[in-house]
Amino acid sequence: MKSEIITIGDEILIGQVIDTNSAWIAQRLNEQGVDVVEITSIQDTPEAIETALAEASKRSELILITGGLGPTNDDLTKLTLANYYDSEMTFRPEVFNDIEALFKNRDREITELNRQQAEVPEDADVIRNHEGTAPGMWFDRGAYVVVSMPGVPFEMKAMFQKIVFPKIQSRFNTPSIVHRTILTVGLPESILAAKLEEWERELPSEIKLAYLPNAGRVRLRLSARGENATRLSEAIESEVKKLHSLIGKYIFGEGTQTLEEVVGIHLREKGATVSTAESCTGGSIAASLTSIAGSSDYFLGGIVAYSNNVKINQLGVERELIENHGAVSQEVVESMALGVQKLLGSDYSIATSGIAGPDGGSEEKPVGTIWVAVAGPNGVWSKKFLFGSKRKLNTHLTVNAGLEGLRREILK
Repeated sequence: MKSEIITIGDEILIGQVIDTNSAWIAQRLNEQGVDVVEITSIQDTPEAIETALAEASKRSELILITGGLGPTNDDLTKLTLANYYDSEMTFRPEVFNDIEALFKNRDREITELNRQQAEVPEDADVIRNHEGTAPGMWFDRGAYVVVSMPGVPFEMKAMFQKIVFPKIQSRFNTPSIVHRTILTVGLPESILAAKLEEWERELPSEIKLAYLPNAGRVRLRLSARGENATRLSEAIESEVKKLHSLIGKYIFGEGTQTLEEVVGIHLREKGATVSTAESCTGGSIAASLTSIAGSSDYFLGGIVAYSNNVKINQLGVERELIENHGAVSQEVVESMALGVQKLLGSDYSIATSGIAGPDGGSEEKPVGTIWVAVAGPNGVWSKKFLFGSKRKLNTHLTVNAGLEGLRREILK
């Protein structure tokens, strides 16, 4: 089954508003085995709407439209659809009752423009809107279905979940689809693909693999489609077990989990605590850890040791280490980790020191040279990284490296 999404509004085309509706709708459809073959953003003009609708109806059985249903003169979707399908506008009392109830709750008067929103093309099934004044519309043309919904995200989402999607399930015979997303860190996409080449080649025909990289982390999405959801889940489970045997140490979680969330789970399970001593990351690791609700169970605190004096006076790094090796060195970053671990009394600690860029590098230590250390019950682990010249990306990758180093030390 093929579907398309059409978003209407000049505000989207000029970049004033970001189209989040399409991404959300596409995710919901994909979860139910409905293929989205095209997403289009168009002007709020009759010509643009009619052209997009004519083209989409040749390709797809389901066409979802968002936007252009407001009460003002620049919202033309409803009238355009009525004209396109040669349908008279009719007053729908149930829609007007919804509008009246909404305005009463907000202690507002209904205007003539609001009353006109209760007029809907005669050929359309009304999709009631309990979050706003603009009703949605369902046009069933036999070979295809057109659904028009408001562009306001919270109105559209409520309408889609409560009414539209159940109607889609009733109207169309959709296949079963099973997704499983495996989260990895520490291997670039190209190296990961090379390690998995043989495994990928031998995947069952009903299972498809997608690599979804994002700055230091790669998601592996396994998708299977067919008639029997239980059998598909079992087939994917078998492949996931093979993945763990191949790249287990690089897998940190599944689904929508984050690395900082997983690290927090491991710390809480172990009853352990962590602290941070950050130079080049400027507190970003501490911010990442504390972004998780309940992180006070395991995160004690951190020191942003940006200057050498703070490294020396607060963390106890010996001045000679900095003079002999430089602040960006294995010796100094390990001393920082041990220093904050002792100072705050934590079981584990993470320390960073590097040249984030875009300048400040040298031939010996170019921009992107980063040292990360993790201190714990097993001693101190440290590693040198050579990232690149982009400051924000270097910070992000260093946070990844610090959290991943901590995760592995905890699991030891």
